[in-house]
Amino acid sequence: MVASKRFALPLAALILRGSGVSSFASKRSAFTSSRSYSSTTQLFAEQNKPFAVVVKAEIEPDRMAEFLSMIKTNAEETRKEPGCIRFDVLRSQDSPNEFFFYELYHDVSAIDHHKQQPHYNLWADFKSSGGTISSVSYKTDAEFLT
Repeated sequence: MVASKRFALPLAALILRGSGVSSFASKRSAFTSSRSYSSTTQLFAEQNKPFAVVVKAEIEPDRMAEFLSMIKTNAEETRKEPGCIRFDVLRSQDSPNEFFFYELYHDVSAIDHHKQQPHYNLWADFKSSGGTISSVSYKTDAEFLT
C-alpha cells in the first residue's frame, strides 16, 4: 500500500492547508458513538489517531446528474457527523467523470459510525446499482496534519 500513501499524503496536505482543523478538538469531545471496529481497522483504532479515506471513483457518464445530487447530500450530511473533520469531493481536471473524495475522521470509530448512516447508503446503493465504472478506497493514518 505504499502507492496509496504517496497519493494520499500530498492530497491531504493540499486539502488541509487552512482548513480549520482547529475544530478537531471540539468535534472530538462531542463524538460519543460506541466503538465497533472492523478487524482490518482494529490496530488503527487502538492508536486513537485521525483516520482518512481517499476514494478514487469513475462515474458512468449517463449517471452524472444522479451522482452529483447524491454525493452533495452525502458530503453535506457527513460533515455534520460529530466524528467527521472534513469530507471533500474533488473532480479531475483531466477526466470529468473521475472524482476523488477526501474523508478525514477523528478515529476509526467515527468512520464506523459514518458507515451506519442513511446518507452513506446513498453512495453504497449508487455503486451497487452500476453507477460507477470503478471505485478504489485507500485507508490512511494521519501522520502530520496542519
